[in-house]
Amino acid sequence: MKRRSVVSLLAGAGVLAARPQLARAQAAGWTPMFNGRDFEGWDRIGTANWRVEDAALVADRGNGFLVSQRDYRDFQLRAEFYVDTHTNSGIFIRCTNPTTVGTATAYEVNIWDERPEPRYGTGAIVDIAAVDPMPRAGGRWNTYEITAAGDAFTVVLNGQKTVDAVRDARFATGRIALQHGLGVPGPGGAVNDSGVVRFRRVEIRAG
Repeated sequence: MKRRSVVSLLAGAGVLAARPQLARAQAAGWTPMFNGRDFEGWDRIGTANWRVEDAALVADRGNGFLVSQRDYRDFQLRAEFYVDTHTNSGIFIRCTNPTTVGTATAYEVNIWDERPEPRYGTGAIVDIAAVDPMPRAGGRWNTYEITAAGDAFTVVLNGQKTVDAVRDARFATGRIALQHGLGVPGPGGAVNDSGVVRFRRVEIRAG
């Protein structure tokens, strides 16, 4: 069997396996943001090589984002992700400018085990809520649960609360963006546009 046929079969099996989970999520009031097949509901910006593999959104090169086509105000967001230990990624929420995503226009729930300033690495909201010690996510599947309620934000990583109702009122509503690459600007900063990130079972419960 040709390699392309094998890959297609595996991807199809991944989508089929995901369907029961999607049905259960919808029954509990969660709305899937990713259908397991394509980029429906998302826009790509930047140079990251986003693609769909085995019912997951995947990138391993370049700097860029997948940005939701809808705005969200108050919500619970749940996503499973896998990263290499050196991958720079994250989930941006309430992105007020969908064409220029960054901490000046959104909140970044970080995924970066090797961030030069680890207080705002994995589990933190960059420049808003630090973590100490920083939890690590590299090399395995993880689950983020992010809650935005008015000006209060809570982050739970693999069942561990890393941000506990921190408050910031700069951004009231906006898009959600999944990140690959970029880095810390300024002197002593770092740019990292390599390493794989995979997102699957991205679900939201708005209210």
